[in-house]
Amino acid sequence: MNHLPLIIKREYLTKVKNKSFILMTFVSPLIMVALIAVVAYLSQLNNDKDRNISILDETGVLSEVFVNTEHTKYTILTDENLESAKALVKAKEDFGLLYIKKSINIDNVLPNVRFYSDESPSLSIMLSLEEKIEKKLSDTRLFNNGVDIKKIEASKSNITIAQETFTGEKTSKIDSYLKLAFGGAAGYMLFMFIIIYGNMIMRSVIEEKTSRIIEIIISSVKPIQLMMGKIIGTSLAGITQFVIWVILGGVLIGVVSLIIGVNLYDSQMPQQEVLEQSLTILGADFQSLTISFWSLPITNLVIAFLLFFIGGFLLYSSLYAAVGAAVDNETDTQQFMMPILMPLILAVYVGIFTVIEDPHGTVSTVFSFIPFTSPVVMLMRIPFGVPIWQQVLSFIILIGTFTFTVWFAAKIYRVGILMYGKKPSYKELFKWIKY
Repeated sequence: MNHLPLIIKREYLTKVKNKSFILMTFVSPLIMVALIAVVAYLSQLNNDKDRNISILDETGVLSEVFVNTEHTKYTILTDENLESAKALVKAKEDFGLLYIKKSINIDNVLPNVRFYSDESPSLSIMLSLEEKIEKKLSDTRLFNNGVDIKKIEASKSNITIAQETFTGEKTSKIDSYLKLAFGGAAGYMLFMFIIIYGNMIMRSVIEEKTSRIIEIIISSVKPIQLMMGKIIGTSLAGITQFVIWVILGGVLIGVVSLIIGVNLYDSQMPQQEVLEQSLTILGADFQSLTISFWSLPITNLVIAFLLFFIGGFLLYSSLYAAVGAAVDNETDTQQFMMPILMPLILAVYVGIFTVIEDPHGTVSTVFSFIPFTSPVVMLMRIPFGVPIWQQVLSFIILIGTFTFTVWFAAKIYRVGILMYGKKPSYKELFKWIKY
């Protein structure tokens, strides 16, 4: 009789009814959203802080570049020396004093610029001040050498090379970055899912083994059915938890945004400014980013993600279950975890350092067919356009390896779940496979 559906149901309900599982399911989004809200709120407070900066320019040519902004006000000091300017700024409790010492010529100005303040200024403030001074000094030096600055500005050219395949498909630099981001996110998500829920499967096997419940269950259920039931049941519990995190997290972000008055979906934080600057450098904007997104093979990406995600997770979960059956406690699992984690770590490194440079190269292609690395590497390659036959072949190899791994793991599982009090070695595991 096939008891697999009953085992899956039991394993699933046992997991989702567990107090710690319920607690982490609902508390984790609260903690995550709270951290995001705190960071966003503090960032907004920092960005909205009004700063008064006094400028003592003894050269008389640089003060004009300091123009007031919404949150930064510049006060030009005249008829003051350095000491009296310091005293004045401290008395007014200004943010700081920018001192530009008088120099014989413009080339000696840069070493004689100082910023005085009670607090250490942020990197963004110092970069802003330096940029203004550098631009003015460069223009002045060019002007003194008889160079027409307006002609230089007019002669500058910005070019974005259009990219197109031989079949007529248009691409761009932003397309490559978007593909890399999608592939990297998919591969990293699978990596984390295997680590988190693979350990959950392993702990579940160890708990039942140490409590001797397994001896009763195994009398009426085949070991391979019990192992597969644990893997599938725990996987479904993990998916349930993940879906709840996404839904609850989205709702909480909306609620918190209304309460604290900070739009967490579109907060003007330094990271967004960096993104906008990066898009500008790439010759793109958010509209082109949207167009690039919809130009991706969405259907292929979604289907491939589901297949390789499930296949990769089942492959590694069977190994986690075998390790859990082989030991009596989590401490003894350490000697067996490294061979399992190494292919995963290798896949991530290959994906980051190889796929980004040459997604269709020999290294990327080979590792996308090796079953222990293909779930991560292939997911990173697919956005760059992998032939369907390669995807199908890689998936068939993955499923074939999973089938063999299940048989291999079931051999260890069948013997290991009834072994107590002995710390197994690799030699011992090899003997169990021959039983």
